[in-house]
Amino acid sequence: MTQEQLNNAVEKFKALVTEQNERSERIKQQGDFIDFDKLDKLTIGVCGGDGIGPIITAESARVLAFLLKDEVESGRIEFKTIDGLTIENRVKVMKPIPDDVMEQLKQCPVILKGPTTTPQAGDPWPNIESANVAMRKALDLFANVRPVKIPEEGIDWTFFRENTEGAYAVGSKGINITDDLAMDFVVTTTEGSERIARLAYEYARKNGKDRVSIIQKANIIKTTDGKFLNLAKNIGKEYPEITTDEWYIDITTAKLIDPKRRKDFKVFVLPNLYGDIITDEAAEFMGGVGTAGSANIGKKYAMFEAIHGSAPRMIKEGRGKYADPASMLRASVMLLSHIGKQAEADKLERALDICMYEEKKMRITGREDGCTCEEFGNYVMETLEKL
Repeated sequence: MTQEQLNNAVEKFKALVTEQNERSERIKQQGDFIDFDKLDKLTIGVCGGDGIGPIITAESARVLAFLLKDEVESGRIEFKTIDGLTIENRVKVMKPIPDDVMEQLKQCPVILKGPTTTPQAGDPWPNIESANVAMRKALDLFANVRPVKIPEEGIDWTFFRENTEGAYAVGSKGINITDDLAMDFVVTTTEGSERIARLAYEYARKNGKDRVSIIQKANIIKTTDGKFLNLAKNIGKEYPEITTDEWYIDITTAKLIDPKRRKDFKVFVLPNLYGDIITDEAAEFMGGVGTAGSANIGKKYAMFEAIHGSAPRMIKEGRGKYADPASMLRASVMLLSHIGKQAEADKLERALDICMYEEKKMRITGREDGCTCEEFGNYVMETLEKL
């Protein structure tokens, strides 16, 4: 390593430290969560993304508008379509989110967002940052909430994944120090760790959950994971009626497939990367990532999305109309709950259970031997009318 290479790495690291310290200070200055009851009008942004995203997002918005018909007709709720978050547009301006799209997103306290393509090594696209990661950072959507519920197997899990820090915070800003040495970084702040832990414990208290499990690898990643663990445990002391336990991420992945032990888990709180991986594993119990939705919660904004990708091959093969909207519809359940429409959320969740697991009159296969996205949406709305 030359002195010039070392100096260059030090300067880049210094810039990252300064950037993350400024972000930590901004978190300290935030106010309370938005109160939707005090809004004269709620604007829900419908941002389709790319690939199958626009198809499944539009269908979910149609179901939401059906459920919220009275509020839409009275003008208390409006849906705003936001185009332009395609990989082509993002590459054109070399930004994860084009400026005009970001401005539109910031006008919507609640966003229903379709999957977006994230470039990776070997792709024809330049190495721009994930649109999801960029949106979470720009709107400070610090909590990724993913429920997994299968009553017949005793599974009732809710994951609170820290969304803006960890290994993803500066994932596109690693340093190739020499041809032989590359380094990435993990970010953990006091403010970021405490607020995700408090949200998890508050959820547990409000929903009668008696256990919160802190997932980490503090025995190996001693500084950042150790900080996350200790701060979360301190928050847990404020909730004496809730049992706090701690698990390493590797053994947690094993115990989720242990029929005896997995029933003990209730609420999980965990750093960014571990949360991304383990919630995909957990979604398999419900039928795969295509059946699961997620919420991205901040104090001023909230974004709801599927947890799967944009499936560009389906579009390339002309099968887009057969895309499965279940994941976006599950995310829509969480959206309704977030804006205070719990009765409507419960109703949609029940309708989805009927359509997906009980009656199963229509089946999504992703191909012409199954129903289309629109046909499945119609089926859900027909079921809603019967409830």
